Amino acid sequence: MVVEDATVAGIRNAKTIFETTDLPQKLARHHADPGATFRGWNDIWLDPGFRDWNIEEFLPRVACPILALRGEDDEYGTMEQIDRIARLAADVELIKLRDCGHFPHRDQPEAVINAVARFIRRVHPSRPV
Repeated sequence: MVVEDATVAGIRNAKTIFETTDLPQKLARHHADPGATFRGWNDIWLDPGFRDWNIEEFLPRVACPILALRGEDDEYGTMEQIDRIARLAADVELIKLRDCGHFPHRDQPEAVINAVARFIRRVHPSRPV
C-alpha cells in the first residue's frame, strides 16, 4: 500500500534482531541463504528511495472481493493500511484482530480460519467451505 513510519521502524528493529539473535538459524529452516533472503527484504524497505512506494492508484481497478485482515499489534504497520484499501477498492471486508501481531495465522488461527470461511461463503455461497 504505502510505506509508513511504523513499517520502517519495525523493519529497522527486525534488522537488529537478525544481527543479534538466532533468527538467521531459524530462517535457515526455510531458506537456502537466510542472510541474502533477509537482506533482500530488509534493505529495500530501508532504502530512502523506497519511501515513496505506493500502490493506491491501482485499488479502484481491483474487481474481485478483498478480505483485508490485520492484527492490531502488527509491528510492521498500522490499521491505516487496510482502512485505505477499504476506502479505495469496491468490495472490501475488513478484519481487525485485537491482541494480534504480524502473524494472525499464528496468533489467532481460529479467528483467521473463521474470517476466511465467512468471506468465502459470502463471495461463493454455493461452494462448500
